[in-house]
Amino acid sequence: MLRIDQLKLPVGHTEEQLEKKLLRTLNIPKNELKHYQIRKRSLDARKKPDLYYSYSIDVNAAGEERILKHMKGKARQASETRYQAPEHGEKKLRHRPVVVGSGPAGLFCAFLLAGKGYRPLVLERGAPVRERKKDVERFWESGALDPDSNVQFGEGGAGTFSDGKLNTLVKDPAGRGKFVLETFVQHGAPPDILWEQKPHIGTDILIEVVESMRNTITDAGGEFRFHSHVTDIVPEERALVVNGEEKIRTDAAVFAIGHSARDTFYMLYDRGLEMTAKSFAVGVRIEHSQSLIDRNMYGQDGRGTLPAASYKLTEKLENGRGVYTFCMCPGGYVVNASSEEGMLAVNGMSYHGRAGDNANSAVIVTVTPLDYGSDHPLAGIRFQRTLEKRAWEAGQGKIPVQRFEDFCLDRKTMDAGSIRPGMKGQYTFGDVRNIFDREISESIEAGIRAMDRKIRGFSDPDALLSGVESRTSSPVRIVRGKDLRSSFPWLYPCGEGAGYAGGITSAAMDGLKIAEAVMCEYAPWPDN
Repeated sequence: MLRIDQLKLPVGHTEEQLEKKLLRTLNIPKNELKHYQIRKRSLDARKKPDLYYSYSIDVNAAGEERILKHMKGKARQASETRYQAPEHGEKKLRHRPVVVGSGPAGLFCAFLLAGKGYRPLVLERGAPVRERKKDVERFWESGALDPDSNVQFGEGGAGTFSDGKLNTLVKDPAGRGKFVLETFVQHGAPPDILWEQKPHIGTDILIEVVESMRNTITDAGGEFRFHSHVTDIVPEERALVVNGEEKIRTDAAVFAIGHSARDTFYMLYDRGLEMTAKSFAVGVRIEHSQSLIDRNMYGQDGRGTLPAASYKLTEKLENGRGVYTFCMCPGGYVVNASSEEGMLAVNGMSYHGRAGDNANSAVIVTVTPLDYGSDHPLAGIRFQRTLEKRAWEAGQGKIPVQRFEDFCLDRKTMDAGSIRPGMKGQYTFGDVRNIFDREISESIEAGIRAMDRKIRGFSDPDALLSGVESRTSSPVRIVRGKDLRSSFPWLYPCGEGAGYAGGITSAAMDGLKIAEAVMCEYAPWPDN
């Protein structure tokens, strides 16, 4: 197989034009081209408004050695790393594996275990994904929060109500990332996630994919129990307590609990599980018109066949703080992502079509134990709660929204200017700046002003800020060793909540790693 990189064609080209360009590049007739497959596609906008797609393509053709000589370094031999699960161990399970949480980490852990005959039990404190969708929409409409079934909790995890971005910077020599994307496609995701540089699914399709994966797991012998909250553990018995009543013993408990399972972190700490505080980031959501972002990124009015444009910005400030954008949602919505009464957190979400009028992104500042005044493992949770309580008070339970000009002048916003809020959940105009301590709010302001040098209009006086963006990642890391076990050898910390991933794909990959660790030690459940 040969790999051709940087094959460029203008935006709007046809499949026939792509094939013709490929044949010309290889200098072969069509009958010698056996097969080709797009490996990666990215948009080259360096000379906007002249925009090109740049392709990396894998090719099987007659006379590949001759082609390599002709292309003089412009083609290379390539091979595909296919994911291979390890051989199973021989130790017999007395009790089947239990996976706590059904976000991407838990879902993929259970998927691999079920496919290899381990018949895992999945415990999820929230609702099945379709019931959960109704609970979330009811909350957005009425403000009535279900603490166990919301944007953070329930089948699919927090990523279900997000943009569904699947890009990751995690190194992947074992091919786990490709396996994750292929599994999504097999369960209903669009095939282009396999080759787009910035793949995304969208909330509407993710719901279908998550449900389909659950069906595959149960067909293979796995079991899901919803509304099943692990409220305690009994370490000496290797047991989980569910809903304060039922006790479930297990030889391997995978805790893929997500970054918002604060009560579970407290319970595990009280039981003596080793954990540490970790850095995370807090800030605001910023909204602009999507047309402004498109014009900046594409260099033209209107985007034609191009997708809604995205961006990623970072700034280093004079005060030493780093400010950066995170979880950018083209054509998306700011959503009320709260999970505790009397506290308010926001996130961003897009549907697959990314057809909303506004673009939104988090603008966040990294915080460390120095900011929350303690290196206690749970101090970051207390810091998050303080900010979320202020946000709830600023909007009296609704998302507080402030124009950027008013944020800078430290005055309440009374109404929107040229940009109308694009939100899922009730909102009100008011004061976002004073949710934060002075240094963080000043850093957000300085970061947004600096970002205007890269995207003209980013610091528009009418840009809308909402808060608080506090759930960027887990404030806790559950310590695990090289064998992926915690200080309790039967308990495996997993995914973003445990502090070992950041985003859907990396969390799913970590779920596979934990499943592999269980498999390497134990024989499948029916063999016992």
